[in-house]
Amino acid sequence: MNQRELHEISSRHRVNEHKSKKALMAFVSAGMLAVIGQLFNDWLLNYFSKENAGILTILFFIFMAALLTGMGIYDRLARYAGAGLFIPITGFSNSLSSSALECKREGLIYGIGSNMFKLAGSVITYGIVSAIVFSFITYWVRML
Repeated sequence: MNQRELHEISSRHRVNEHKSKKALMAFVSAGMLAVIGQLFNDWLLNYFSKENAGILTILFFIFMAALLTGMGIYDRLARYAGAGLFIPITGFSNSLSSSALECKREGLIYGIGSNMFKLAGSVITYGIVSAIVFSFITYWVRML
């Protein structure tokens, strides 16, 4: 089989991507999440201070992402919503929950505890390192 035949076969079996459709779905789904979060936050403002309502809204999204991951719904939603569903807090919650569920048979310590941060560990590490670097940069810029 030569290079041309291989290219023809692979082009027949290639999935036709609609990048503009995916971008639109990500935009709409992220916007819907933002509206849901704002409505939930506004409702909480009737009962809590502004700071506490914000914290409870974040906890709500973390809990819902973990719950939907455990029920197997999050992945199905992510197929349609695309990147819009993986806003930082829900995507992070999904990665922790899915890693924990994947290794739960190995026990609490060697399974869930040690494997939970495999996927999310790099996010935490680079988040902390970048926060330190940017703090030093901000400090030195203010000193000048």
